[in-house]
Amino acid sequence: MKQKTIHLIELSLLAGLAVWLLTGSLALHTRDALADKVVRLHVLANSDSDEDQALKLKVRDKVLERTTEILEQSTDREEAEARLRGNILELERIAQEEVLANGYDYPVTAELENTEFPTREYEGFTLPAGEYLALRILIGDAAGRNWWCVVFPPLCTAAASEVPACALAAGLSAEQVSLITEEDRGYVLKFKTVELWEALRRRFTS
Repeated sequence: MKQKTIHLIELSLLAGLAVWLLTGSLALHTRDALADKVVRLHVLANSDSDEDQALKLKVRDKVLERTTEILEQSTDREEAEARLRGNILELERIAQEEVLANGYDYPVTAELENTEFPTREYEGFTLPAGEYLALRILIGDAAGRNWWCVVFPPLCTAAASEVPACALAAGLSAEQVSLITEEDRGYVLKFKTVELWEALRRRFTS
């Protein structure tokens, strides 16, 4: 009887592990498919001083304004990426000019890189943790608190009520839109599963 009980416990643990692995695999697939359709904006301040943080927001506003114009006609992530790469030096110049105009001599670097992000909540939507293509604006030492959002689709500038339509127009599926806008009631479990899998991946690959 005791052996039978132990055997049932072992089977239950194995079944639970199988479900967890399957859930994790599906959650990662959903996240990766989503990441392939967005470009994020990542502005890094020189430091955490009040002055550097205020400067970061001014640079953000200038870069976001021009980036919105550049990507206005983009129909998918591939086209958005090409437009950004073609205008990266202009965006760097705009950011640098804003820094100088505010009386600072920090150097500025603009780059388009795959970047790791934690789960992040915005007004009207949430993105799960993972690697995303990001337009990064590095101000000075880039050692201060940073600012994140999404420039393609243009969710940074969209009102919360406009997020679903904006995301669908950029090629996100109805399922992906439901997930990021939290209409998918399982989004919390899926996001937590992704976070756990990402933590395990970093642990075993570092």
